[in-house]
Amino acid sequence: MARQMETRTKQTFRVSASAAMSVLLVGDFTHWQQHGIPMQKGKDGIWMATVSLPPGKHNYRFIVDGEWQDDPECTVRIPNSYGSQNMVRQVS
Repeated sequence: MARQMETRTKQTFRVSASAAMSVLLVGDFTHWQQHGIPMQKGKDGIWMATVSLPPGKHNYRFIVDGEWQDDPECTVRIPNSYGSQNMVRQVS
């Protein structure tokens, strides 16, 4: 029997950090800090990264110049074990 391919959807993450030198996208889909995704800075100071994610809920955060940062545009959040919150991206 042929194995069915898992459908993935491209998701773009953005964060405004005009003074930052580096921004990483981390989450359950990157094993958090183990495999952070470097984001690219635009001329407008908005950092972006596009990743393909399978359907479901995905927890994520940003690391801006070595400091954990929330996504101010994300309205769905859950508490984490570090006393802060993870952002949640729902992929259909």
